[in-house]
Amino acid sequence: MNINAISEGNVCTLIISGRIDTITAPELDKVFRENAEVCEKMIFDMSEVDYISSAGIRSLVAAHRKMAGKGGLVLRGLNKSVLSILEMTGLSKKLNIE
Repeated sequence: MNINAISEGNVCTLIISGRIDTITAPELDKVFRENAEVCEKMIFDMSEVDYISSAGIRSLVAAHRKMAGKGGLVLRGLNKSVLSILEMTGLSKKLNIE
């Protein structure tokens, strides 16, 4: 997994590529925490994410909760397999997906 963080004013975008799984989710959590302190709104560009495990889902839920008191978290560019996992878990109705 690779993560590129871009900050524009009070909006941060994390461009994520690869797999979000048990091994890589802690890195996503770390980069998220580093950026969440200075950002009002967070965007996860997941157009290059090809797989997400339960550990990755936990990372998304934790980020959503952290950003709920601010400008929110947006998930952008989900492919069909990642989106279907979020739909199966019911999270597609709770998370802000573009």
